Amino acid sequence: MQLTMNIMHKQSGFSMLEALITLLIVSLGLLGIAGIIANSLKVNQGAQARSQASWLANDIIDRMRANRTTAEATPAAYTLAGCDAIPAVNLVATADLTQWCAAVTAALPASTGSVALAANKVTVTVGWDDSSRLEGDAVVDGSGTFVVETRL
Repeated sequence: MQLTMNIMHKQSGFSMLEALITLLIVSLGLLGIAGIIANSLKVNQGAQARSQASWLANDIIDRMRANRTTAEATPAAYTLAGCDAIPAVNLVATADLTQWCAAVTAALPASTGSVALAANKVTVTVGWDDSSRLEGDAVVDGSGTFVVETRL
């Protein structure tokens, strides 16, 4: 009976080493979770930028369709090489492009926008700084581009 009590007494509780090892394992797990959350935030920022670019491209196409007679008769009114050189061909088209460029600049970091209209085919390109883009496990510094081609 005495032998049984000594064995039970020696095995009760944790040693300091076991507690430290447990703390180390839990800490590494929490660091891994923090890394996953950080990557998730970066990917979500990129997805939000792509969604904004899609919405903005469709916005200018809808504006062109609303002013279809001008767009079809004077394609130069809606041809935009960049937001710094908005053509002043038609009052409505100029207002549309000015408002669209302001929206692009406000919505996306370091953004650019261009519109090309030829033979009823519209090509809208929206570009932005997409430094949160991931390739594999590495963050890529570069630009994101969204291109839409459609007919009026």
